[in-house]
Amino acid sequence: MAIQVNVEAKSRLSQLLAQVEAGEEVVIARKGVPAIRLVPVQPQSPAPLRKGGWLKGKVVIHDPDWWKPDDKLTRLFEEGDPNFPDPLSK
Repeated sequence: MAIQVNVEAKSRLSQLLAQVEAGEEVVIARKGVPAIRLVPVQPQSPAPLRKGGWLKGKVVIHDPDWWKPDDKLTRLFEEGDPNFPDPLSK
């Protein structure tokens, strides 16, 4: 059963929350017109646990040294490309 309370809910909020936690529904009204309904939150079921290793055997690494730095690329970053001079370096 819903309990209807007028704007004095501000001073009685702790009491109203206790009633909601006990399972009751509380309706807060402004000038006699219902404005807000406080209801208990339904507990959520926990997320299912994910099982690791589901990609095992499906991922192929073709180059095990892919992460090693490339000397040519490093030189391009440090010195720039002579075919494309930097317009801001003038």
